[in-house]
Amino acid sequence: MKKLSDFVWELEQDKSIGMRVPVRVYASKRIVEQMQRDRTLKQATNATTLPGIVKNMLVMPDGHEGYGAPIGGVSAFDVNDGIVSPGFCGFDINCGIRVIKTNITEKELRPRLPKLMDALFKNVPSGVGSTMNLGFSQQELKKIVEDGVDYVIEKGFGIEEDKERTEERGAIAGADSNKVSDLAKKRGIQQLGTLGAGNHFAEVQKVDKILNREIAKVYGMHEGQVVVMLHSGSRGYGHQICSDYLRVCDAYLKKNGVKLADPELAYAVAGTREAEDYLSAMRAAVNFAFSNRQIMMHFIRKSFADTFGKSFDELGMELLYDLSHNIVKLEEHDVDGKRMKLFVHRKGATRAFGPGRSEITKFYRNVGQPVLIPGSMGTASYVLAGRAESMTETFGSSCHGAGRVMSRHQALRDIPSSKTLGEMEKNNIEIRVRSKKLVSEEAQWAYKDVDEVVASVEGAKISNAVARLIPLGVTKG
Repeated sequence: MKKLSDFVWELEQDKSIGMRVPVRVYASKRIVEQMQRDRTLKQATNATTLPGIVKNMLVMPDGHEGYGAPIGGVSAFDVNDGIVSPGFCGFDINCGIRVIKTNITEKELRPRLPKLMDALFKNVPSGVGSTMNLGFSQQELKKIVEDGVDYVIEKGFGIEEDKERTEERGAIAGADSNKVSDLAKKRGIQQLGTLGAGNHFAEVQKVDKILNREIAKVYGMHEGQVVVMLHSGSRGYGHQICSDYLRVCDAYLKKNGVKLADPELAYAVAGTREAEDYLSAMRAAVNFAFSNRQIMMHFIRKSFADTFGKSFDELGMELLYDLSHNIVKLEEHDVDGKRMKLFVHRKGATRAFGPGRSEITKFYRNVGQPVLIPGSMGTASYVLAGRAESMTETFGSSCHGAGRVMSRHQALRDIPSSKTLGEMEKNNIEIRVRSKKLVSEEAQWAYKDVDEVVASVEGAKISNAVARLIPLGVTKG
């Protein structure tokens, strides 16, 4: 590891093992040491052997071992001679974060908080295999995954302005339901409007501290404000698509006699039928996830309205932003002075475009795109903003959360649920959870320190910290 600055490190290119580019790591010294305890950096090194990779393989400070490529990994591939890799996108396609603002204070919320948490737990189904029968037909599912949030808003789940505060306006182009298996469709149709399990949650928070007043003003945030953070993705629909196309890519590589540093990095060359089919199906899962979070936001707004006896509009429940992690996107970036079209893979990493990029909604274009960073259960979360430096340094990318330091199995073995529940009770945090097992798996001690993760991306000058949020109530599967 070569230290480039206090928060930037590099594994130099070693052509003798097939590396095509260096590995660049954005993290504090302590976090780098944590990464060296598992296969994070080995997986990053393996990813540098993939064809068409440009500039650097990137690892964010929340990086940890994943399937094939590390979670917290970012890479970009030339559209002319690069690849697309389902494993480098991830199984939970467009797992992402949505933050909803309110005009409520903690003092106003506290007497109603238990009732609100009960309503959220009831209205937003959570847990492994959770379902919600909204009456959508398979033909309507096709509309949802090809048109995105337009269709669900038309059906009454939200308002038009929500689109303007969603990445890709809630509908990435190029989705094709015909490239999705019947099994994925069957799994997905009953899971729209559901949270799922694992690290997914709906959390009532308050703005604990404003860290950049100029940007916070543009985002409409202030100290003491109650907000809601929602973390979920494409559920079984996206998971099945990833599984299906990993098999397609395995067969493609076998047919072409290609051997990989790690079989989990299976890919198809850009422009081939296999690559195009995967991208069409992956985009359908992206739109499924945008719509899933849109529908859940509708029921979150309803829960607040029922609890407070006011409309969600009266409660100031405006969407701050919705953004993706686990996605492959076709973007243009400057690489060594040359404008290139690239397939940017962000796995457990988010877009963090700096001021001025046309892809950013008009509401925030002058200050940079919101970057929404959840902590672990019971700890702080953050709102950041993309910086101009990220455009040249990280393909406009940043971290996506705290990042695990302990496997779920180890957390279950070493952290009793009573320890987490006791800590949350001490901090006056209401919790609704379907499984005590999940309490241990998602305990704060199983994750990196989110404050240090955020300090790393700010120290590396790829994101500005705007606001620190702390939890008041948590619902999980």
